[in-house]
Amino acid sequence: MSHIQHFPRFFVLLLALWLVGLPLAAQAETGPREGLLIVAFGTSVPEAVPALKALDADFRAAFPKAAVEWAYTSQIIRKKLAERGTPVGGISEGLAALARKGVKVVRVQSLHVMAGEEFSALERAVLLDVKAHPGRFDAVYLGRPLLESRRDAREVAAAVLESCGGRAPGEGLVLMGHGQAHGRADLVFEGMRRAFVEADGLTFMASVEGSRTFDDLVRELAVRKLETLWLQPFMIVAGDHARNDLAGEDADSWASQLRKRGYQVKTNLLGMGEIAGVRAVLIRHARETKDDLTREPVKP
Repeated sequence: MSHIQHFPRFFVLLLALWLVGLPLAAQAETGPREGLLIVAFGTSVPEAVPALKALDADFRAAFPKAAVEWAYTSQIIRKKLAERGTPVGGISEGLAALARKGVKVVRVQSLHVMAGEEFSALERAVLLDVKAHPGRFDAVYLGRPLLESRRDAREVAAAVLESCGGRAPGEGLVLMGHGQAHGRADLVFEGMRRAFVEADGLTFMASVEGSRTFDDLVRELAVRKLETLWLQPFMIVAGDHARNDLAGEDADSWASQLRKRGYQVKTNLLGMGEIAGVRAVLIRHARETKDDLTREPVKP
């Protein structure tokens, strides 16, 4: 006689229904497994790492069930980190790692500030990988860079201004962006600059490689008669540019050149990835994107 005959008949029926429904219930609860690939230019400067750690923590909190991988687009930085024994892969390696974890829906989130040359290269790399591995993922969503809309600019401006808490009334804030020689992000940069002016008229922006240069900054400052300037990077991490080109002791750094012109200079070497409000914009972009790179765009 089977042991199951000792149970009342309704318990047998209940057990059978539970066993049949378990796989379907589990599938309904979990669905296709999601993954998140966070893509940054990368950094080999230890002091810049807190920004990336803060971003990692917030993304994991925002997507608690997602498998998370990182990718750096800079081959030079990837080589340096590999030599130190702390390797970070590129985009193809990150997507492959997610596939090995059983991920079927991927969100690729760029940490680039603006959609310039590097973001275009990122998009091409993801598209080529998707084409090389058809059917590996059900969907691959691409999140846009930090600055895409007026809303983004206003939220970023408010967050950055709040982060410079030691600044007194009447003191100027100078922000160093990266910029690009070909100018593909110049209009976005000018829109962001306008958002800062609307929020705080004593905020000034210039770039390392873009069209709005340090010389433009000097001319703009000359008519404002300020005595004290705060210098802060407008970059996701406070890496080499922030610590050398912006605040370094060399004669050609922005800090040294501004001191030579008579300004009292203070620094706030905080990467934007360390600012909660900035991280929130990037997370919103990852959450809201509908740009699936595995499918042709459909127009109504």
